Amino acid sequence: MKTPAAVLTTCHAGQPFADSKPIEIREVDLADPTGKMVLVEVMVAGLCHSDLSVVNGSRERPVPLVLGHEASGRVVKVGPDVQGVAAGDRVTFTFQPACGECDLCVDSGGERCAPALEANVAGTLLHGERFLSENGEPLFHHSNVAAFANFTVVHQSSVIKVDDDVPFEIAALLGCAVITGGGAVMNAARVREGERVAIVGAGGVGLSALLVARAFGAAVVDVVEPAASKHEILREFGATNIVIPDTVQREHYDVVIEAAGVKPAFEMGVTMLRPGGRLVSVGLPHPDATAEISILDVVFKSKQIIGSYHGSGDANEDLKVYVDLWRQGKLELEKLVTKRIGLDGLNEALDDLQHAREIRQLIMIGEEK
Repeated sequence: MKTPAAVLTTCHAGQPFADSKPIEIREVDLADPTGKMVLVEVMVAGLCHSDLSVVNGSRERPVPLVLGHEASGRVVKVGPDVQGVAAGDRVTFTFQPACGECDLCVDSGGERCAPALEANVAGTLLHGERFLSENGEPLFHHSNVAAFANFTVVHQSSVIKVDDDVPFEIAALLGCAVITGGGAVMNAARVREGERVAIVGAGGVGLSALLVARAFGAAVVDVVEPAASKHEILREFGATNIVIPDTVQREHYDVVIEAAGVKPAFEMGVTMLRPGGRLVSVGLPHPDATAEISILDVVFKSKQIIGSYHGSGDANEDLKVYVDLWRQGKLELEKLVTKRIGLDGLNEALDDLQHAREIRQLIMIGEEK
């Protein structure tokens, strides 16, 4: 079948992206699902900093590549070996599928998967397949999903079924921003009621962590964010205090969620921990980034440094928690959305994301039926 898709033609494109136009909307070919593959009509997708990192070359991937990993949609057709989802199901995508057989899958209960991590870098699906092509030449898939298209084919473990009362906009956010930021709070840090929490970085992931920390009863949720343009939004989200990096309190917090993905944020986060505190690093820095911290400070004061990827938990079970909190009005995920665009507005939207002018921009792709 044919489908419109947002094809990234080059990494390291010049800025502004509105002028260099690294993304082109093209009519591409999509093969039918086979085996354990699922054909999904994409309804809503979110523009994430991980997408930007590929476009600006911070996390280089093979091109031409169909971008997008945070999205929701409805299953159209399934391969003969698919289990767990069927045509008509409403789903959110996950960029961390699982083969269920490798040592990492077995040890982590599917939280980590060696073939999935390899596929994310190679631009393929779980077992090396590529279902997208143009003029007979295969295209690469972003993060096992390739969601910036009207239709996409993914492995069955790349979709999670959600109830029909969950709007596609909310379902899209659940797949990356919420599961990543929320999982850093719920699973990696295990924030307890009454604890003092700081979030470093107020993008979609950081703000999701803020919302979940509040829902879990943290006594204080401060946000460290240098961009003054975001401070009013942070007040609306219920941040206890808005802090600029030069004024952070040292040894003050039980938990620090580092969601900025840059060296200074990580180093600062360690100093903000009280003795026995936990730093959860969830931001994705440049592959060459390193940090300098005091090992003595970490050891002598029993500070914990925890890496968290894709929420550090069982995505299927975690999403049920977030949906339940959302239904109760305790997790106001709608606040994350600051702009809605079409596929043809992606280049301009990347500039807005690069300059921190928006939190979560949603790409409205399909029409709810």
